Amino acid sequence: METTGLDRIRESFRALMTECSPQIPEADYPLIRQAMDQGLQTVGDAQWENGEYILHHSISVGRIAVLELGLSTDSLIACLLHNVFDKSEHPFSAADIKKDYRAGVSEILDGITKINSLNTENIAVQSENFRRLMMALSGDVRVILIKIADQLQDMRNLEKLPPALQQRISIDSWHLYAPLAHRLGLYKINSELLDLSLKYLHPEEFRLIVEKLQETTVERANFVSAFVKPIEKKLKSRGFDFEMKARTKSIYSIWNKMKKQEVDFHEVYDLFAIRVILHSKPENEKAECWQVFSVVTEEYLSNPERLRDWITFPKSNGYESLHTTVLGPDKKWVEVQIRTRRMDDVAENGLAAHWRYKEGKAGGKELDDWLKNIREILENPQLSPADFIEDFKVNIYDDEIFVFTPKGDLIKLRAGATLLDFAYEIHSHIGDHCVGGKVNGKLVTLKYRLKNGDQPLVETSNSQKPKLDWLDFVVTTKAKSRIKASLNEEQKHEAENGKEILRRKFKNWKIELNDQVIRDLLKHYKLKLATELYFQISVGKIDPLGIKEVIKVQEEESSKERLSEILAPSELKELTFDSGDDYLVIDNDLKNVIYKLAACCNPIFGDDIFGFVTIREGIKIHRVSCPNAKQMIDRYPYRLIKAKWRSTDKRNSFQATVRVAGSDRNGMVNDLTNIIGKEVGVKMRSININSENGSFEGILRVFVNDTHHLDFLMQKLKNIKGVDSVTRSDV
Repeated sequence: METTGLDRIRESFRALMTECSPQIPEADYPLIRQAMDQGLQTVGDAQWENGEYILHHSISVGRIAVLELGLSTDSLIACLLHNVFDKSEHPFSAADIKKDYRAGVSEILDGITKINSLNTENIAVQSENFRRLMMALSGDVRVILIKIADQLQDMRNLEKLPPALQQRISIDSWHLYAPLAHRLGLYKINSELLDLSLKYLHPEEFRLIVEKLQETTVERANFVSAFVKPIEKKLKSRGFDFEMKARTKSIYSIWNKMKKQEVDFHEVYDLFAIRVILHSKPENEKAECWQVFSVVTEEYLSNPERLRDWITFPKSNGYESLHTTVLGPDKKWVEVQIRTRRMDDVAENGLAAHWRYKEGKAGGKELDDWLKNIREILENPQLSPADFIEDFKVNIYDDEIFVFTPKGDLIKLRAGATLLDFAYEIHSHIGDHCVGGKVNGKLVTLKYRLKNGDQPLVETSNSQKPKLDWLDFVVTTKAKSRIKASLNEEQKHEAENGKEILRRKFKNWKIELNDQVIRDLLKHYKLKLATELYFQISVGKIDPLGIKEVIKVQEEESSKERLSEILAPSELKELTFDSGDDYLVIDNDLKNVIYKLAACCNPIFGDDIFGFVTIREGIKIHRVSCPNAKQMIDRYPYRLIKAKWRSTDKRNSFQATVRVAGSDRNGMVNDLTNIIGKEVGVKMRSININSENGSFEGILRVFVNDTHHLDFLMQKLKNIKGVDSVTRSDV
């Protein structure tokens, strides 16, 4: 008789029940069978595009959830129904699920449905998905565990899908699900997800590492045998109950190390780790681990920089182990991991082991504390999703440090945390007002990086507030999110001020400030939000006068009108304009303190000039031919003022610089000074002559009455024997 698709699904379900029977109470069997029957009635033997039966996939996810993650009845039922309930055309509601099964099943399915509705086709959306996915996690950890199981099952069957879909699912695994698995202590699943992702995202590099591992299998086995023999002998002689095994690094770990260290396969020195697993009684675990450490380091030289004690201070996800790196045979470094059977179970299976050892309590205090921290971070609506995913990925892969509060409480922080991170960990208000403090009795700054065992004491000031540069040195997500939230409040206040400044300016200009004008300004300044425009106006990054140029006011503005927008009325009264107010009139006696002659071009009476309004030094008068004129016209056209000299017969002195060059001879300097002082009647400020190889160059700084006086001097200098060129210099 031919086997149908439904037959194969039922056979798979029976195998699932047999395998999961140790973890599932017998009293729950009828509910689980009811869920399977409901799936068969709704979906039957329908298949995905890759030919896999939908219910067969659901059964496989349930197997992972129970056997590899340690979940139980409600989660298994949710696994069996999640592809049924998720369909928009499903004939039953959340209320039906709650009525037919349990409230827990309905809650899990609701969370899974929300996550499944997210689109992860590009990285920007993916980052937001990550945050929303984390929010689901902070409600019920079983939701994310089932999603990890679902993703793992997809990855295990990825070869049946088209390449484009393989890439997208692999990217999700790489960026979302593998980091989550790692953070929850699911190291085996994390490694498998990363290895499979690497297989499809970097297939050639994956294949190369697999081939190299196969080629070196015998070599590694021989090395391991030589390494473990003396240790096994000593441990047995001292009565330890233990087992030893070698664990080769995951393909992803090898690939990652090759990339980071820029080495090839043969230069990765720690391709595997030796694991010593003790069968210890709970009360003897720590002591026996340290005794084994002593035996290992008696036999092989250890590297003290590579000692990791996660027995005294377990990781946040519950990981416990003692790691050391020793110099083995052939001068090769080998990592040795020492742990008990319970610790190994927790290390391999994460939450599944937590539930086994904590009598079903979901993950213990460590996980509860972590979820609480995630909720605090997610409460900040200004937090950038891209920042969140980056901080989260960094935090979960880094080591941790342990410091003590003044009361002796233990605080766990990410390695590299500063005094300011510690302050924010205590309370956000303390972090906002932190000005420094003491560590182990010594004064330190906000930037001080804490070390294991430090005892920090924070000092605060009510006048202190978060600053933008704080983000350059804090490392914890909690500190970063709080600082950004505070800065956003400050930015909001500045934006309100900038908006009012702009409104007043437009009112003075008698121009309507409408949405189209704002859109034009955003486009010109390459900004996305109006609040950014207002903020930059408030802090002075955008000059309101520049805005007037951008909106292209049609009427020509007189010099007096332009200056009235810049100067105070009292300063404006001290200035003189021509009859039409078009030009600022410059007196040649320069007694007016509002304007000064620019040192970059030294204008003199008779030069074509313009005024430039500076931020702090009033009005500077420049020659039209000033070398800086083009830059000022291009960048600050709204600060340029038309200007001209007042007609007068009164003589005053203006400094000018003249460059002279020619053939050197005896008496040249004397001839130059005679012309300047006697024949032309010019007062000399300085003279600098350089002579070399029969030629000379000179710089003469003189005081003249006007441009005609300067031209007369230059002509006289040109007539001197041996002088080849005479030019006016800007400085």
